[in-house]
Formats: sequence, structure tokens, C-alpha cells
Amino acid sequence: MKVSELFGRAGLDYSPEVGDIEVANIVTDSKQVTEGSLFLCIKGLHTDGHGFVKDAINAGAKVIVTEQVREACVGGAAAQIVLKNTRRAAALLYNAWYGNPTKKLKIIGVTGTNGKTSVCTLLSELFEAAGYRCGIIGTVCCKSADGRVLSLSQKKGLANMTTPDPESLYAMLAEMAADGVEIVLMEATSHALALHKVDAIRFDTAVFTNLSRDHLDFHGEMDAYFEAKKRLFSMCRQAVINDDDSFGRQLLNEISCPAVTYSMAEGDYCALVLERRGLGGFRIRIRTPKEAFETDLPLVGEFFIKNALAAAAVALEYGVSSETVCACLRQTRGVCGRMERLTLEPPPNFTVLIDYAHTPDALENLLKSVRACRGEGERIVLLFGCGGERDRGKRKEMAIIASRLADRIILTSDNSRGEDPEQIFSDVLKGIDKEKEYVVIKDRQEAIAYAIESAREGDAILLAGKGHETYEINGSGRHAFDEREIVRTVWSRLWRKRNGTK
Repeated sequence: MKVSELFGRAGLDYSPEVGDIEVANIVTDSKQVTEGSLFLCIKGLHTDGHGFVKDAINAGAKVIVTEQVREACVGGAAAQIVLKNTRRAAALLYNAWYGNPTKKLKIIGVTGTNGKTSVCTLLSELFEAAGYRCGIIGTVCCKSADGRVLSLSQKKGLANMTTPDPESLYAMLAEMAADGVEIVLMEATSHALALHKVDAIRFDTAVFTNLSRDHLDFHGEMDAYFEAKKRLFSMCRQAVINDDDSFGRQLLNEISCPAVTYSMAEGDYCALVLERRGLGGFRIRIRTPKEAFETDLPLVGEFFIKNALAAAAVALEYGVSSETVCACLRQTRGVCGRMERLTLEPPPNFTVLIDYAHTPDALENLLKSVRACRGEGERIVLLFGCGGERDRGKRKEMAIIASRLADRIILTSDNSRGEDPEQIFSDVLKGIDKEKEYVVIKDRQEAIAYAIESAREGDAILLAGKGHETYEINGSGRHAFDEREIVRTVWSRLWRKRNGTK
């Protein structure tokens, strides 16, 4: 593709004298440059692409896009185009390279600290029940119409990225457009918004779920975290906002796009709990600007009511009928790794729940929700850890919440990455109430086995932090680690031992 066509599609400026140069591909990693490449210099968190211009030219790059003039380009070794923000340019150029798929799709972006995955999954179910062809891009999966897993989502490293980098994101959207997808449900993270990954998208609707402490290792402070989230609402046609959240109310006062609210109290869309059914979920009443209706929601945790209400509000705004919403919510099975109740054979006299809770707010919601379902004398056994190379400030907060709301704590590892695990445990232990029952078992697999083997009748064992993840990351790299398989193996072995069978 010629520079003139590529930059014209992207709406970016370029010098006329470079317009006829043919570009073979677009890359941001100098090691991937081939003959005829356009090399985008991106300043990353650890390395700066501007320092690899010579390498890119030597590998065959014909066009270098930078934020500052590079001497290596002088003399015609390669054409240079200087732009103010190459991260933003990456989104626009990749979108243009793949034929501007964002113009062919209605994209709904969901942002917030917690609930993004659940809301996107529920929305996918609601829209598909109404006859739409849907795609989804998020933490758990990247799928096109009819549930087909996108080929790029299998790429190494991508599975740990909620909002993919532009080189993958816009290729995925192009694949969805080719599949006839009409609506895309996308989790929009604060990182993606701050790093301009989604700048080529005009979102049809933006949804705000909530905001609580997370990612301060990246943003530094809550105000910066909020501002990153707020960017989404300058890039959309309309907004759906949680009016129960203080940051949601602040957002309402600071955005200019049309917005509707959802709330457990007063809002355009409200939900009222009619009946609590323990681990069987809820009976709820939803009030909209036009009507009110009742439905069952077979999910544990009041936060799921809010997530369901957010999804229902969006779907109803798009004209999905209340009958379809009721039928869909009644049948939903929730999301993998979100308050997921494990089925064990033979059934034990205790319950095992797996949840992704890895922030103070999410952990508190999880524990409160389970406590509301417990009978007298039934314990909550919490197994959790804190991630390495992430916000250290939330570790003590999570420990304080755990001590307050769990009956027994098993502190263990959770993706220590390259950080010294002893430092993580030390940070967490500062918040543990030493008068409460707790134990430290550093190996997560051993900790899970201990939780199962020491379980009492009626216990609810919560495995928090990993959720849908099937891996563990430590100093030696990424390793397979599926909590479901571990629990089933431990329980099967324990049952055979107790019953004298092999």
C-alpha cells in the first residue's frame, strides 16, 4: 500500500514527496522489520523504539515514523515522517491498513475496575438472543460470530492482555467484519485508553461500571486512573453509567455525550432484590423508563445484579425486548472464573468457588456476597495472594479486608512475576489480623490441597485471584496452572483415601 493511501485512510499528515513509497507492512518491533516495512517508533515502558531506527533501516525499513527527527534517516536511507504521538498513530495506521473495520462495526466499550468481563459476556448473550451477530474482545476470550475463537487470540502473550495492542486489535476487528459481525463487545482498560490503543474507534456506546484502587503502579494516583477511564467517554456516541459509584456520578458531570444511568437505588434503570436464594441467586425486579419486569438471576453475589442491570440497560437502549432480557438473564451461567462454583464428583460436603478478585474492592464484594449466603457455623475459607510487579499499596488493604470478612485465611502466591515473593508476603502480612486464623503456604498448589484436605462440612472455600487464568507466572516464566484440575485431583485422591479405594 502506498504511503499516500495508508495515511489518507488514517487521516494523518505526511510529506507529498513520500506519498508514492510502497509500504509492505507496519511494525513496532525492529526485530520484525522486513524489506519495505514502515517502522513505528514507540516509546514503551522499558524500551524506546526511537533507539532502534538504525536497526530498522538496516533490516529494510523504507519509512520511519517518529516523534522526533532521527539522524539515521538523513541522507535518504529511509523516508521519515514526524508525528506528535506515534502511539495514537499506531491505532490509526493499523486500522487503515486493515481497511478501517471500525467503520463497519458497532463497538460497545465497557470500562471500570471490576465487572468488565461479566458485562461484556452478558451483553453478548443478550444481543445474540435478540438475533445479532456478535464478537467479543476481553480478558477471558476474543471471539467472532458464532463463538469462533479468533486466530490471533492464540498468539503468545496476547492471552494475558485484556485490550490487545493495535497490531492485533485492528486485525481482529477486520476478521470480525469479514465474518459479518454487527456488534462488538470490548473491554476497554485504563492502560489501553492511556496508551491510545483504541484511538481509531468511535464507540457506539461506552459503559462505566465502577472505579476502585487498581493499577496505581502504572497511573500513579486515582485521579490519573479516573482520567484514563474518562477518555472513553470522549470517544463515544452515548454512555451508560453506574450512578451508585462516586466516580460514576463525577463522570456524569464531566462528559458531554448523552447518558443514561443504572442503579440499585435511583436511576434510569433500577434493580430491586425481591428474593435471595443463597447460592441459587436472586429474584429481581428491573424498572426502566418505559416499564418494569421481574426475572430470575442464577448468579451468586449482589455485584452480579449490577452487572446484569448494566447489560440489560444497554440491550434495552438498543431495542432488545424485555421478554428477551428476562429469558436470557434467567438462563445465564455467568462467566468462567467469576464466582464460579466447581462441580465435584462425588459431591463433597463443602463448596469451592473460583473468582478473579484481585483488587480490594473486588475481594470485599466477593466475601460479602458469599457471607450473605452462609448459614450459622458455616465458614468462609479464603485462599488468596497478591501479584508481583503491581501496585504494592493494595496488598495491605486486601489483607485487612480478608481478616475482617473471612473466617480462615490461606495466604499463598499469585503471579509473583519477577518480584521477590518474600517481599509480597511481607507486604500482605502487614494487614493480616494476627488474632484471626491464618496460615501461609507459599506454593499455591500445596495451599489448594491444604484447603481441600482440611475443609469442614459447610465450608465455602474461595480461591481468589486467578479466576479464568490457567497459568502461574513466577521468576522462571509462565507455567500451566489450572485450579479446577488441581481441586478435582486433590478431591478425588482424598475421597478414595477416606473410602479405602484406589
